[in-house]
Amino acid sequence: MDAFLNRPEKQDQALMTSMEIPWVEKYRPRKVEEVAFQSEVVSVLKKVLEGADLPNLLFYGPPGTGKTSAAIALCRQLFRNTVTYRDRVMEMNASDERGINIVRNKIKEFARRAVSSHLPDGSPVVGLKVIILDEADAMTTPAQAALRRTMERESRTTRFFLICNYITRIIDPLTSRCAKFRFKSISSESQEKRLEWICQNENIEFDPLAISELIELCDGDMRKSVTALQTISSCHKKLIPTDVRQFLGAVPDDVVQQFVASCRSLNHNQLYACIENIRREGYGVYQLLKQFFYICLRLEDLTDLNKATICEKIGLIVSVLSKEGKKSNNSMKLCAIK
Repeated sequence: MDAFLNRPEKQDQALMTSMEIPWVEKYRPRKVEEVAFQSEVVSVLKKVLEGADLPNLLFYGPPGTGKTSAAIALCRQLFRNTVTYRDRVMEMNASDERGINIVRNKIKEFARRAVSSHLPDGSPVVGLKVIILDEADAMTTPAQAALRRTMERESRTTRFFLICNYITRIIDPLTSRCAKFRFKSISSESQEKRLEWICQNENIEFDPLAISELIELCDGDMRKSVTALQTISSCHKKLIPTDVRQFLGAVPDDVVQQFVASCRSLNHNQLYACIENIRREGYGVYQLLKQFFYICLRLEDLTDLNKATICEKIGLIVSVLSKEGKKSNNSMKLCAIK
């Protein structure tokens, strides 16, 4: 009896395996040509695979647009098998190890290793190593300066793939030594196709409006959308807009509309009371401001000057909140939008 109870069903095992694998990894592009909506980058990387010179690369752009996936896919195709990939590719998240010591020790030690231009079976392979530095814009300036020297000294055997959101945070001596590629935000149509394909592949029922809500609330971040999709699907059998909005912390439309009406009433007491109600309900300030911003843009009776003024106020509020945090009076800062 114990043996029967302890023996998991095959179906349960398959379900556990499916849920244990993050979908962002399960559906990550395996080949360069599978990277979506980055045609210029893909065309250049395909030429590298065909035999063109491989320079140091700098991928920059919004999060969730395929920068890391493109770098990993390129390395997989360059080195062809898992053993060679693990031996010749070092992946690092620079936001975790951002100081100069990591460059002096870990990176320099790996870069100095010699590699062969042939695999153990005698087949030819690129005689290079690759260091992938994700979130490179989080590295300190001294660490970036030390990395520049390492890039120069080990240029014969090592290539660096720098990945960042903000290219302005990378020092000029590094950017000048890399081929720069900007990753565009993935179009809503491309995201819809990919998310619907994942739903079909995972046997998830979905409302097309829920997919649209997911894309909008994730701000075009494909990684965030896929992660949210996996989490929501583990709790609900069918993907519907209400569940998506609740999971991602969206403020209900009627609450935002009430806030808009209070702002337009020009009554400070009414506006403050509305803000207090929103605060007691526990809705996020940033999410409220984002939804309020999009509604204001669609209001036809507001002039461009009015909209510009509102955008400026929202920017000031977000700046104050980010600097002062819990010390700031969120309610009064929101009232300032009037």
